[in-house]
Parts: sequence; structure tokens; C-alpha cells
Amino acid sequence: MTATTATPSPAPAGAAMPTVAGPPLAPAPAPLCFVVDEESSIRHFLSLVLHGAGIDTMEFAEGAAMRAAIAQHTPDLVFHNVSLDAADAIDSMVALGASNYRGAVQLMSARGAAVLEHVKAVGIQHKLTMLPVLKKPFETEAILTITRELKLGMAPPATHRVALGEVLAGNWIEFWFQPKINLRRKQLAGAELVARARHPQHGVVLESAFLPGAADADLLALARRELDSALKAAADFAALGLHLKLAVNIPLNALAKLDVADTIRAHAPAPSWPGLVIDVPEDQVLADLPLASELARRLEESKVGVAVDDFGRGYSTLARLGELPFAELKLDRSFVAECGTDKVNAPLCKTVIDLAHNFGRAAVATGVDKAADAVALVSMGCDFGQGFLLGQPMPEERFLSLLRQRAATQGRSLGAPDGKAD
Repeated sequence: MTATTATPSPAPAGAAMPTVAGPPLAPAPAPLCFVVDEESSIRHFLSLVLHGAGIDTMEFAEGAAMRAAIAQHTPDLVFHNVSLDAADAIDSMVALGASNYRGAVQLMSARGAAVLEHVKAVGIQHKLTMLPVLKKPFETEAILTITRELKLGMAPPATHRVALGEVLAGNWIEFWFQPKINLRRKQLAGAELVARARHPQHGVVLESAFLPGAADADLLALARRELDSALKAAADFAALGLHLKLAVNIPLNALAKLDVADTIRAHAPAPSWPGLVIDVPEDQVLADLPLASELARRLEESKVGVAVDDFGRGYSTLARLGELPFAELKLDRSFVAECGTDKVNAPLCKTVIDLAHNFGRAAVATGVDKAADAVALVSMGCDFGQGFLLGQPMPEERFLSLLRQRAATQGRSLGAPDGKAD
């Protein structure tokens, strides 16, 4: 989601942050970034990326609202668009200088270099820390590079290898939330739980460092924790007026041993609970299609759907898919990459999307990292998308912070009776 239509469109920005009962956002105050742009899609895109990086945001549709806010809030970073009328951005540079602002300023625009350099020169004249101008359109990595260089937000994950058994024994496991976006409605539709380990010496460790080669018993124990965490999080979100369908990743063998129905009953979700999605890798589904079909049919009674993850690798066995009552097809990221320009990946994506729709199911694109790919997927009729462009995995408190910020742009609190994420 960048300067394209493949971005959820928030309501007018500039409203005050609401007071919401709940856990603190972080042990220490998170860095704050002001985002100033008349295009709501770009404000929303930047907020998604920054919240995922551990940085709170306040959004403004024009510089005047931002200039009023600096009397009450001191941001660590300001993203400011330079529109056709550069006077607004110039006024903001003057106001920031007058307030003795000591953070960094990142100008962004699709305008010519001469205008941008003029606004930057005004900022330098007023003793502001002006970063190199960011030309639109830009991708997620450009934003993350800026935050890393400024040492703002969360540290990058460690690459240290650790055994899953050790992670579970040390109680280091935690589950982060990756936003799932309805591409056609441009709204937050749910989130997928992603396992992380918070190592006492090495910090946050990705699942690729502890899942490969893990023993079946440890994978089963992880699945139990993930299922419990998803149900607890759904209840916590519901208490804030948010009814989000969450997704978890569970291997087929572990799913066969879990009593999902009993676990759900133990958590006693409210009647408004939207249900749950369990992602199972395609190769495991096709290796034991009768078991996968039996489990999927049984789970439907508990408002749980099975999604075929990493779909597309077993392309020669597509005909067998009709035997499985799946809820979603999740396109393998290797097909999604460059689908906006690649002459091989584009028709493959379209075929899988059409296949899902022919079965009356949803198509989910994973690994959506570029704006061109997001636009192409929308034109192909893809239902949902996940990826760094649409929001990277983030701890639960950061995910809640993002939802609070989205609620603030609509002038309401998350606890409002009609609370819906968008």
C-alpha cells in the first residue's frame, strides 16, 4: 500500500488520540512520528509500516493541523509531503524551527527536485535536521531504512539459531500479529499470528530460527499455545469492540491431535466471534487429503476454516482440491513476487485466484511487498493480502496501538459499541 489504490483509506486525520483502557503500549514510551499528507492512502501506508517497526504515529491531512499539534506533542520524526502548493510545507518548516524541534524531517513528494530542494533549504535555514528527500512512489524498505538509521523503534530480529524445545521451556515464545487486508474494500480484515522467540541474550528471534527441524512433540505444544493465544486475543479485541477473524499456523499432524472444539468451548467466545482460520501447508494437505478433508469438515462446526497455505507448488494436483472443504487459498509468495510485471507469475496468480473463486472460496496473496504487485492483485480480483507493504508482523501491544491510532483518525475510541477495524 503506497501511493496507489491498494491501500485501506482511513477517515479524516487530525483527531486527538483516544483514551482506551488496556495494557501499556510498551515498557517505555514508543517513539512518535507525525505523518503529513493529503492522500489518506499514503498516511495509512506509512502508519502501518511505522507501527510495525515500533513507532507510534499521528496523521494529518495538511500542515496546519500538524503545526497546531506541535504545541502538545513532540515527535521524533516528521514525514511531510510537499504538495503542488509548497507554501504549506514551507510554513511547517518555519513552525518546526520556531519550536526548536530537534527531531528529523523527511520530505516526500512526486514533485520536481528543484521545489523539494527549496523546501529542504528552508528547513536547513531554520536549523532542522533534514533527511535526503524521498521521491514518490516509495516502498516499505525505504521507510525501514530511515528508522534504522535514526535508531528509532524496535531492533531488527536476531539470526541466532535456537531449538524450539528450548524456546518453549524458557517460555520465550510470543505471538505477533500481521495485518490481513481486504484488497477490494481497502480495510483491515483480520490478522495472522506469527511465532517469535524473545531470547534473553539475543533479543527477538524469527520463527525460521527455531521451527525447521523441530520435534513433533514441540510443534504440538507450540500449536496449543498458538490456538490459546488466538482465542484470548480475539476475546481481548472483542472487549474493545473489534471483531477480527484471526489466523494461526498449525501443521496437519498437530491439528489431528488437537481438540480444537474443546479448546474453543473452554474460551467461551461470544456469539459475535467471527471464527478462526487455521493455515495448513499445501504439501501436508496433499500428502494426506482424506485426513485434511475430515478435519476441515469437523472444524467447520466450530466456526473454524482451513486455509491451504503456500498454495501453487503442487500445481499438478489442483484437480484434487475440490475434495477439500477449504476456506481460503493462500498464494505462495514466490508467485506473488513481481506479479505486477512478471509474465509468468501474473497468469499463475490469476489462475489460482479464479480457482479459489470457482470453489466459492477466498484467495489470499502472501508476500505482498511492492505497490505494483498490490495493484495487479486487485485487478485480478484477489480478496485479501498480507505482506510488508500491507503491514509487517508486530507485537500485540503494537497492533493494538495501530488500531487505537486508526480509531483516533475517526474521532472515536476502540471501546465504542460500533468499533470496527478499518
